[in-house]
Amino acid sequence: MEFYQSQRAMRNMRKAALQRGVVAVLDVGTSKIACLVLRFDPTQQHADIGDGVGSLAGQAGFRVIGVATTRSRGVRFGEIDSMPETERAIRTVLQNAQKMAKVRVDHVIACFSGAGPRSYGLTGEVEVTGDVVSEQDVGRVLAACDVPDYGEGREVLHAHPVNFALDHRSGLTDPRGQIGAHLATDVHMLTVEAATIQNLAHCVNRCDLELAGVASSAYVTGISCLVEDEQELGAACIDMGGGTTSLSIFMKKHMIYADTVRMGGDHVTGDISMALKIPMSNAERLKTFYGGVVATGMDDRERIEIGGETGDYEHDRRTVTRAELIGVMRPRVEEILEEVRHCLDAAGFEHMPNQQIVLTGGASQIPGLDGLASRILGQQVRLGRPLRVHGLPQAATGPAFASAVGMCLYAAHPQDEWWDFDLPADRYPARSLKRAVRWFRDNW
Repeated sequence: MEFYQSQRAMRNMRKAALQRGVVAVLDVGTSKIACLVLRFDPTQQHADIGDGVGSLAGQAGFRVIGVATTRSRGVRFGEIDSMPETERAIRTVLQNAQKMAKVRVDHVIACFSGAGPRSYGLTGEVEVTGDVVSEQDVGRVLAACDVPDYGEGREVLHAHPVNFALDHRSGLTDPRGQIGAHLATDVHMLTVEAATIQNLAHCVNRCDLELAGVASSAYVTGISCLVEDEQELGAACIDMGGGTTSLSIFMKKHMIYADTVRMGGDHVTGDISMALKIPMSNAERLKTFYGGVVATGMDDRERIEIGGETGDYEHDRRTVTRAELIGVMRPRVEEILEEVRHCLDAAGFEHMPNQQIVLTGGASQIPGLDGLASRILGQQVRLGRPLRVHGLPQAATGPAFASAVGMCLYAAHPQDEWWDFDLPADRYPARSLKRAVRWFRDNW
């Protein structure tokens, strides 16, 4: 239970940062790193943040005052590959965002994809001590959850109570203050590779910043792109990024499953680069302006100049038909969607009452992708854009900013997690707590 103390300390740090009024959110992706500086309204009370179990309020109370993005360097598959390169990129993006916001930022909340996420469903039950369910009873029932052995070298990133049952009544979001004798809960726990979090924390510390929270990009993207009905009735959010494709499933306004496919838009670009023997930058341009996954009769006749600066006239003047370009892109896109389907099948998505799928992320903008996705995934598919938040410039409202916008909502209104409650001390041996405190001091 070492994660308990470190997550708790980060939550307290976040509350302190929100009370000061300014916090930055950092989306560390494979193709870009985005930073948004948020100013919180000091007239709003932050004492109630995370108070209602499972509450996820709207977007009131903050405004985006600084935005910056930079090309991501040193990140592969959503994980830090080169520490100095990533540190330089984070420093650059933070300085630009601070310059725009005209304010200094000390605390950041970061999100990342990758890190091999694994979902677990836990259950716990206890007898209520008095007649009325108290905060201590909620702490006890969470402590009673039977945590599986999730393996060496992994950390718990999220642990949300997704459902409470009191006596014969299930589906409660907050049982506190209600009368009953038997309390049970269901918790969704997400674990990731510990080294990924530690590397990110170390990188943020090297940039002279305090890490006030970490989140899975699969989770925050779902918050920003699924409308309230979809979060309530059940939907999957697929975030197609540069290096990874993240997947999250929501039900009753809670994430109940998350996974990651280690392929994304950069792999499509790489295929174009290799097939046409051109640099990645040219391949990216072709993909963006002329790419697609469904060819029509016109596409055999439309020729596209590949371009190049090798100095070889014949090589640089080559053209390709749009149908040929689509023929290069489609197999990789199909492969990514097939992998996503395997993840959905593993999660038992077909048994959910509502099977809406929302595609978002930078790579979701390939023309014709929604039609191809609905054929492969066999469900109704729509393209999702992040919710509008106050102060966000037009350039940052596209699908590529879904996780950055989700981080803003997560920073302002985090859902309650396991560590927001006082779990009975006897659940944690003293030695383990001491070790956790020491680990926290050394690593965060």
